[in-house]
Amino acid sequence: MKKGSLTATIFALMLTFILLSSGLATFAIANLAYSLGDARAINASGSLRMQSYRLMFYANSGSENADEKIAEFEATLYSDALKRALSWISPDALGEQYQLVIQKWQVMKRYIETENSRQYAAALSDFVDTIDLLVLETEKHAAFKLRLLTASQIIGLSLMLVIAFFAVRFTQRKVVKPLHQLMESANTISKGDFNVAVPQSEYVELNALSNALASTAKELSSLYADLENQVKQKTFALTRANNELKLLYDNLVMLHSGTLEISTLKQALEQLKAHEPNTNLRLVIAQEGQAPLCIEADGGWSLAAPETTRFALKFADNELGHLEVRSDSEINYALFDNFAIMLARSIVIHNTGKQRQQLALMEERAVIARELHDSLGQLLTFLKIQVNLLSKGLDTDCRSPQVESQLSEINEGVNTAYMQLRELLSTFRLTINDPNLYNAMEAMLAQLRCQSLAQISLNYQLPAQLLGAYQHIHVLQLTREATLNAIKHAQANHIHIDCTTQGDKVVISISDDGVGVDKLTERDQHFGIGIMHERASRLSGMLEFSGNTQGGTTVTLQFPPKTEPE
Repeated sequence: MKKGSLTATIFALMLTFILLSSGLATFAIANLAYSLGDARAINASGSLRMQSYRLMFYANSGSENADEKIAEFEATLYSDALKRALSWISPDALGEQYQLVIQKWQVMKRYIETENSRQYAAALSDFVDTIDLLVLETEKHAAFKLRLLTASQIIGLSLMLVIAFFAVRFTQRKVVKPLHQLMESANTISKGDFNVAVPQSEYVELNALSNALASTAKELSSLYADLENQVKQKTFALTRANNELKLLYDNLVMLHSGTLEISTLKQALEQLKAHEPNTNLRLVIAQEGQAPLCIEADGGWSLAAPETTRFALKFADNELGHLEVRSDSEINYALFDNFAIMLARSIVIHNTGKQRQQLALMEERAVIARELHDSLGQLLTFLKIQVNLLSKGLDTDCRSPQVESQLSEINEGVNTAYMQLRELLSTFRLTINDPNLYNAMEAMLAQLRCQSLAQISLNYQLPAQLLGAYQHIHVLQLTREATLNAIKHAQANHIHIDCTTQGDKVVISISDDGVGVDKLTERDQHFGIGIMHERASRLSGMLEFSGNTQGGTTVTLQFPPKTEPE
């Protein structure tokens, strides 16, 4: 659409209005100015009639004043008021009638000069009629100019009214209406609604104003949208941070409210999975000497996902494994890093608690061992001395095979009781300096290796956090008891210890190449085996003795992990 200037259009309308009003005024002034001589012309032509009748008197009398009156008549006839009939703006009829009056005056003038009053009187009526016709034409011309003036004023005023109406309509449609729409758009924008349709105009001024308002609305909309987006982002970030803090707090409370078990770690992992649903999570706990413990969140561990991101389970100087994350979307590094630190802290605190529990248990057993050594140990030593003194103090007459047999059995019983007491004291004095069962078993086996020529090997594949503190003690002591049996009673050369898991059970097997369980006498095995069965029952497990195909015995312990002691 071709755009024009509103200023130029308004200027053209005003100029047209001014020119029209000026033209009307000019025409009216000119008409009035030209009409000023009409009255004089009518008076002059009327005067000619009167003078014509007066001249008839001078034509009859022959007075000397006739020439003066003729001159006066001609002065009126040729006056400027009557000569205007000959101008180019005067109608032809008026000019012709004026010429006719002049012609007939020449005839009437001769009649006067020749004093032919009869001829003058005969022509006077016709001459006067001719003058009357001149007066009539003059009046018609004056009336015509008045009608022309009236018509021009009416037409001019009508045109001015039309132009004024057009100007009002034009202003209303082209100026007022667009400005009203612009005001409505501005009010809409002030209310926060920037999706407004500004009016388009064919004039550059209004169009520039509309474009400026549209540009302002667009910039405000962009700025407002940007501010709203920032508010939404900040709100989302604060909400996300609050949810993350709540997640960390809830998991921290859960991890420290009870026993730290695999199920507890899995539950914490599930809560993290629920917060980050588009991720695959796996917790790998790998402590020194122990098989890695892998805990996966629901959904499994996707091998088709992108590369794995690992967050170390590190607290202070303790490195306990890592948290593995796979995600198709952007990873929340801060959340996973804090979650890994929280897990590491919880595991370290749990291990420290277990260590304290084990140390307390060991201290209690050391006290019991000292009490047994100081009481029962001294009593057995005293009985052994008394039996020896009794055997040496018996007379020959009192000695008989039956007495010798009974003394031998008493002495052997006291020796056996003393030996079993020493073994029990050794068991009570067995210490665990840290919650790592592997290190404790290696330390225990190192002591046994120093006391025997048998080759003892250990295959430890139990994950960390699988067993409780009390289970560590029973497993360690049962393993020591079985290994001692293999060394002392089975006379084994090779002893192999396996610590593994089968399904949801922990399996501890001690295999040797000794004489076999069938070759052992009931006396050799009843006391140690009974203690082993008792420990198995305390673990809610089962203890089995079986022979090997190539000789020897295998002691197998199966029990569920993390069960409360009965």
